[in-house]
Amino acid sequence: MIADDTPETAREEEQAGLPPWMATFADLMALLLCFFVLLLSFSEMDAMRFKRLAGSLAQAFGVQLEEPFEEVPKGTSIIAQEFSPGRPEPTPINEIYQSTDDIPQMTLDIYCAEQYDIQKGDPDFVDAREQLKLRLEQLIENTRRDARALAAKLQPQIAAGQIEIETRGRQIVIRIREQGSFASASAELAEEYFDVMEEIRAVLMLQPGRIQVQGHTDSLPIRTGRFRSNWDLSSARAVSVAHELMRGGYLDEHRFQVTGLADTRPLAPNDTADGRARNRRVEVVIQQGLDDALSEDEAELLQSEGPDIFRELDLEPDYLFDLDPDEIF
Repeated sequence: MIADDTPETAREEEQAGLPPWMATFADLMALLLCFFVLLLSFSEMDAMRFKRLAGSLAQAFGVQLEEPFEEVPKGTSIIAQEFSPGRPEPTPINEIYQSTDDIPQMTLDIYCAEQYDIQKGDPDFVDAREQLKLRLEQLIENTRRDARALAAKLQPQIAAGQIEIETRGRQIVIRIREQGSFASASAELAEEYFDVMEEIRAVLMLQPGRIQVQGHTDSLPIRTGRFRSNWDLSSARAVSVAHELMRGGYLDEHRFQVTGLADTRPLAPNDTADGRARNRRVEVVIQQGLDDALSEDEAELLQSEGPDIFRELDLEPDYLFDLDPDEIF
C-alpha cells in the first residue's frame, strides 16, 4: 500500500517562504518612510524662534551644566585651481564654508540683540557719538569766533545802538534795531541807515552761508491803507532791507530768504514801551549750517542721534542746519 504524502509536502512548501502579508507591510513601510522624508524636505526651521524657545526652557529649568566646547571639523572646498596656464588667483582650498557659534546659554536678551542689532552700547558707537558732539561744539565755537570778527568790523554801529550781533548755534544774527530805522507804520528805510546797510553788505560778501532777512513788529494791531496787519508791515520792512543789501549786485540773490514774522517771536514782553521798541526790528541771519561741515558718516549718525545731541547742547535743529528740520529728520 502506497501512502499519500501530498498534503504534508504542500504544508512544508507553504512554511518555507515568508507569509504573503509581509509584502504588503513592507510596501506600506516604504511608502510611509518616503512620506516623512518629503515632509522633512518641505519643512523650514525658524532658527530665531528655536533660540527663543531654547532660551526660555533654559531659564525655566535652571542653570545648565556648561561643558567645554570642542570645535567640530569644518567643511572646505576640495577644488584647488592651481594648474597652469591660468590667472594667478588665490586658491579656495582653505576657505571655510561652514561655521559654528558657541552660545551655551540661549536667552531672550541674546535673541533680541541678534534680531535688532543693538549697537548703542558698543564702545565704537559711543566713541563716534562723542566725537560727533565734540565736532558740533567746535563748529559752534567757530561761528562764535566769526561773530566776534563781525562785531569788530561793525563796532561803530554797535556803539551807536543801531545794530546788535549774537549767535544761535550755527547762526549769526545781525539785528537792526528800531531806533530811527523805520518811521512808525512805514516800511521805508531811513537814509541814516544806508551807511549801516553798506557796512553789513561788505561783511556779508566775506561771510559764506544762506542769508535770512526776518521782519518783526510789536503786538499792537495796525491797519492802514497800505498795510492790512503787522504781517504786511514786517514783510515789507524785511523786503526793504533785503533790497538795500542786494543793491549793486555784490551779493547773490539766491542766498536770500525774506520772511515776515509779525509779533510771533518777541524778544521782550509787549506790555511796556521799551519792550515793544525792542521787538520792532529786522534781523539778518547768516545761516552757516552743517551741510559741508560734516562727513557722510557723521551726517548719518546725526540723523539718528540728532535730537538727543541737540538736547545735550541746548540747541534747536534749525540753529544748526541750512535746511529745514523736517528735511533732515
